[in-house]
Amino acid sequence: MSVVVSIEEVGPCRKQLTVEVPAPAVEAETQRVVADFRRQRKVPGFRKGKVPAELVRRRFGEAIQQEVVDRLVGRYWKQATAETRIEPLLPPRVDSVESEPGAPLTFVASVETRPEIELGELGEFELPDPPVELPDEELEAALAQLAREHGEWSPVERAAADGDLVHGELPEEAAADEAGGAPPRPVRFEVGAPQVWEELTSEARGRQAGEEARFIRRAPDGSEQAYRLRIDGVEQRVPAALDDALAERVGGFGDLAELRRALADRLRRDKEAARRQLRRQALAEQLTARYPLALPEGVVEREVEALLREYAEGLAMRGVDVERADVDWRQLAERVRPQARSRVHLRLLLDAIAEQQEVEPAAQELEAALAGIARVEGRSTQAVRHALDRSGGLAKLKAQLRREKVLRQLAGDAPEGASGGAGGESPAAEPAAAGAMPAATETAD
Repeated sequence: MSVVVSIEEVGPCRKQLTVEVPAPAVEAETQRVVADFRRQRKVPGFRKGKVPAELVRRRFGEAIQQEVVDRLVGRYWKQATAETRIEPLLPPRVDSVESEPGAPLTFVASVETRPEIELGELGEFELPDPPVELPDEELEAALAQLAREHGEWSPVERAAADGDLVHGELPEEAAADEAGGAPPRPVRFEVGAPQVWEELTSEARGRQAGEEARFIRRAPDGSEQAYRLRIDGVEQRVPAALDDALAERVGGFGDLAELRRALADRLRRDKEAARRQLRRQALAEQLTARYPLALPEGVVEREVEALLREYAEGLAMRGVDVERADVDWRQLAERVRPQARSRVHLRLLLDAIAEQQEVEPAAQELEAALAGIARVEGRSTQAVRHALDRSGGLAKLKAQLRREKVLRQLAGDAPEGASGGAGGESPAAEPAAAGAMPAATETAD
């Protein structure tokens, strides 16, 4: 017997179902809950398990009713989705429940669903094809950079330039002007390094020991703070000699020739990975432009939350107190919303293409992904499989691998690792927008 009374389209990618649970099923579940309460609850004057059923109903009536509703709504929602073949993208929102003694229980649930996608013939894509060969000059430049990174710092009597080490003091200007002066705040930084404030680098560049500079630092929340930099010294790095000793120090290589071969292999892998990423970025842009969609807004919101969570975790890993960080989270959410929409859009399209072309990950691809997770978590592959299966994560992993396979096929790429490629790329790595935050967890399954 059908339990679905009605289905309505209540917005793009959103359906509302009215579901009815038959009265006999409601009464049977009520009796089971009452029996559970008799075994578990204590009533003064009665031994546990010996409380009369009618007394339990009167004393715990509201709690019993709520437990019955919770059990039946979850169970019959699953039956309703199976009956209608709806694929919910998120758990349903139950808006109203009606239940009277001796009557059926009815509830109304709204749910996000996949949009209708008419793919037709996919056609051709214009994808960049940068060279992956490694010119000798690139290898020599990489070796020179390696020698520089493992060199030693030496003082110089000249103005600071990019790559130099500057040391001195950096108090806040207001504190520096107070009576008695500000407590010294030693600072030591490499001019032009990406982790160094741009304002600090700009003021240090071209100045030498004994000079001072004032600058304004704008915080992420928009506030401004004045600082006064005093330069006490400038050092330059003297590159290490390109010899067997460097090869040993860098990575335990037997000689310089072995280091050169290993570095060349790594640079080629990096170029192959960059080529894949560039092609997939172009593929993603062309796919989403070719197939505009009305997106499920609830899924987009979940993706925004995931991006913000990843950003916060990144701050915490760098030692930033997230609770005290000067971050306007609401403003940041709006900044990342376009990226969230692009990611959800792409996933929905990849799922539709996978279904159209009957793409499924091979058994060895799934095993390789599970083994990769097991290595990271320090567990056996079997333990990872069981844990994912219990939590529902195995289906999500398969969906990720399926999308990865579609991307690979459309971009004309070989599987990672098939030709010595970088094997560390995560399944279903999605092309990231310029300046995007790290990839987020799955939300469109």
